Amino acid sequence: MATRKHKAEKSLDPSGPNDSDEHLVQLPGIRRFLISLTGKTFERALLWRLDWFNFLKVLGLSAWGYRSDAVYIVCSQIMQPRGLIGLGEDTLDCSYAEMKEVFEILAAEDSYPVLVHCTQGKDRTGIVVLLVLLLMGVVPEDVISDDYVKSESELVAELEERMKEICALGLSEDYARCPPGFTSAIKSQLDLKYGGVSGYLFFLGIDHEKQERIRRRLLL
Repeated sequence: MATRKHKAEKSLDPSGPNDSDEHLVQLPGIRRFLISLTGKTFERALLWRLDWFNFLKVLGLSAWGYRSDAVYIVCSQIMQPRGLIGLGEDTLDCSYAEMKEVFEILAAEDSYPVLVHCTQGKDRTGIVVLLVLLLMGVVPEDVISDDYVKSESELVAELEERMKEICALGLSEDYARCPPGFTSAIKSQLDLKYGGVSGYLFFLGIDHEKQERIRRRLLL
């Protein structure tokens, strides 16, 4: 996430910036926030879904420096069966601190204009944008869903290269797609567990005043 007007950079990822962030271009007047929605809490939640054999195997591989092998087990055994929709639901339930950071930024007047992005710009970015649009309350759910699905065609140009990375992790082509039921499933999760997006944000610590501040700023 990047915002204009400030030159300071702040990492909000509990694990801190990694080597993959080095390619990010430093732009004058831009304040960048590195927020990992799939941070340590999310990773731990995935690990606890493993059976004991694979759980211990992952710990052993990680301890001995075979991180890619450990990641492959988690991806193939947990992430692949969960799918993008399941992981989206897990993000809501596991990434409370990170999601709160995102909306604290959006509630700050000096954050605008703001750009939200991730690797493909459809999953982690998609869930943040979905929450914002639901908070606005002015865009019909079917329109949000249609717009999300359109992201898939925009990624065709890099699909072949992206598939090499995805397959190496033990994941299928589904992870390069935009499942049509994504937005409705996330909204259902919000409604059933938190009483809607406003209830979810309030649970995170984003009070109604801050929520209204975001609405006013984005509806200008």
